Amino acid sequence: MTQFKHFALALGMGLLALPALAQQTSTQGVLVELFTSQGCSSCPPADALLQELSKQNGVIALALHVDYWDYIGWSDTFAQEKFTKRQRRYAAARNDNMIYTPQMIVAGDARVKGHDRAEAGAEIAAARALVDLQVTRSGDEVVIFATPRAALSGDFVVDLVRYRPQSTVRIERGENRGREISYHNIVTHWENLGQWSGKAALELRARAVGDAPVVVIIQRKGPAEVVASAVLK
Repeated sequence: MTQFKHFALALGMGLLALPALAQQTSTQGVLVELFTSQGCSSCPPADALLQELSKQNGVIALALHVDYWDYIGWSDTFAQEKFTKRQRRYAAARNDNMIYTPQMIVAGDARVKGHDRAEAGAEIAAARALVDLQVTRSGDEVVIFATPRAALSGDFVVDLVRYRPQSTVRIERGENRGREISYHNIVTHWENLGQWSGKAALELRARAVGDAPVVVIIQRKGPAEVVASAVLK
């Protein structure tokens, strides 16, 4: 009887542990945003570099397709006006007079020509998270926990991003006419979840229906420095 009780207890503990083992766990990384376009002849090398970065541990690489090259003959099938507006806000935050593709923004701060492998690598290596960020899934929601590693000042925004891992497009018109190009980590959805003071721990829930990867970004208003980003695949 004693042996049976021990077995039953062990079996019960094993069953209780199953949900924890099955629960998805997010990973933090340096956020890299590539502003790109299917209609831009100089973008394919940057798109290829983003693919390489997307495979690196500690990097969260996202492709934001802009729409301002659509007029030259090919409408980017992934472009959203909100991504063009985001790039313009980045430019305004630094008083830049123009925007261009391909452009990478590393950790919300460093501006890098999108195909410059060495500079992108150096900026990624120099970036540091200021917040511990964890994202877990609970049904059709994600639960977000954030804790400052040290005292923070300023105002921060919390964004939730969904992306498509890969898609290949045959471009029929424009500067890249006749080319078939594979794109990676294509942002399909960008949603602001609210603001955070950064002074106390943050806990919130957000809808995240479907199996597309989820990225949570905590960033100084501006847009400026990204103090934390995490991906849940």
